[in-house]
Amino acid sequence: MKKFVIAIEETVVEEFEVIAETENEAKEIAHKKYKNREFMLELGECQYAQMAVVMPYRDKLEWIEI
Repeated sequence: MKKFVIAIEETVVEEFEVIAETENEAKEIAHKKYKNREFMLELGECQYAQMAVVMPYRDKLEWIEI
């Protein structure tokens, strides 16, 4: 038997409301709230998932959709 390491990547989407004067200000506020963990995405809102064998093939990952 061989040992393999599998990487799984998910894209999660959730919308948050931000009140600001400009689009740039809204992005700055959202970024700050995300970094401060005020905006936290919930589990279960996965939009896309893929996986790849990381070890022993790290130099040539082949991602497949799951």
